[in-house]
Amino acid sequence: MSIQESLLYSAEAIEEHYDAGDYIFREDATPQYYYQIVSGEVKLNSYKEDGKEFIQNIFSANACFGESMLILGKPYPVNAIALTKCIILKVARELFLQLLQLHPDLFLDISKSLADNAHDKFVLMPKIASKNAEERLAELMNIMKDSKNQEKFSFEIPHTRQQLASLTGLSLETTIRAIKKMERGEILMIKNGKIFY
Repeated sequence: MSIQESLLYSAEAIEEHYDAGDYIFREDATPQYYYQIVSGEVKLNSYKEDGKEFIQNIFSANACFGESMLILGKPYPVNAIALTKCIILKVARELFLQLLQLHPDLFLDISKSLADNAHDKFVLMPKIASKNAEERLAELMNIMKDSKNQEKFSFEIPHTRQQLASLTGLSLETTIRAIKKMERGEILMIKNGKIFY
């Protein structure tokens, strides 16, 4: 989901540049801005007690992130970290809420997007709880793959094996073994090191 940049600029949007590894916001911080990616990739993550990273989601150009906490006014339960060089538009909370009042259709679009994300999480959670690594990875890949694009091996997975591991709560070694097993079972295809589902 994204909002037209011209509308964001009408709400006094500020353009910010981040390098890979820069924090955009940190866990437990109070939301102050609406964020929308112009270019680059951002991950939302948290860390388990043992220091292991759990990636909640990865966003790229034209996506917004952190908007549910901004609307609720609750502290962030995750970090937002630039995965690559990023250009991000940010709008102060009060100005963003005024923008939603002026354009109620935007609020409806955000609500639909949040509902869609919640649906995907509900579908993914039982699979994540499963001990079967292949099931976890297949469900994640099903969510990533456009439902209209059902042709086998037509979708290139845009994430690294480490990112897939962090998104599913698996270790890197388990993820690599599961991907090889899925390849042998013709569930996915590996071509030039890239995964096609």
